[in-house]
This record gives sequence, structure tokens and C-alpha cells, in this order.
Amino acid sequence: QVQLVESGGGLVQAGGSLRLSCAASGRAFTNYAMGWYRQAPGKQRDLVAAVSLGGIIKYAESVKGRFTISRDNAKNTMNLQMNSLKPEDTATYYCSAAPNIATMDAGFGSWGQGTQVTVSS
Repeated sequence: QVQLVESGGGLVQAGGSLRLSCAASGRAFTNYAMGWYRQAPGKQRDLVAAVSLGGIIKYAESVKGRFTISRDNAKNTMNLQMNSLKPEDTATYYCSAAPNIATMDAGFGSWGQGTQVTVSS
């Protein structure tokens, strides 16, 4: 499996921006689809954005036009640029890696420990 460590969370006012990073180690990063998920208290964990092995990108409707996912295979990192943040974006954000997005969505990939994002109104 690949090991994942997230960073970049924090407290920001509504309308502000944050950039999350996920550093991967272990098995070859390029063999994995990568994604960001989030979970708010009392809610299920949902997909935010993902990028497949072939570079196809998928976003949740709620973040389209505001969030941008990117991966740097040379540095074994993945980023999530979050702009125009809203209070409803408040959640713990998790990085995930799996052979494909379907496997990731089913929860059968590798997961980081999570990073907290809090957006104040």
C-alpha cells in the first residue's frame, strides 16, 4: 500500500482560500488514482475531487468552479486548491489512493489521517 500524509488545513473566513497537500510514499505513486474526500460531523464521507490514472478529473457538484485538484508525479504529491470557501465546506479532508476511482469510492484504498478545514461565516 501507499502511505499518505495530508497538510494545509486550517481556519479561514468565508470567501478565503486554502491549499491542501497530500504526500505519498511507499509504492509507485503513478500506479494510483488519487482523490480528496471530506467528512463533516454526523455525515458520511463524500468525494470532493479525484484524478484517475489517465488524468480524468472528477469533482463534486458543490465544489465545481471553486476547487482544483492536481497531482505532481515527480514529487509524489497531490494538491487541492480551494477558493471561495463556504461554511459548508467545513469538514475533515482525507487524501486517498487506489487502483481506480471506483475502488476509492468503495473505501478500499489507502487513506491519510485527515486534515481539518474550518470556514467561518
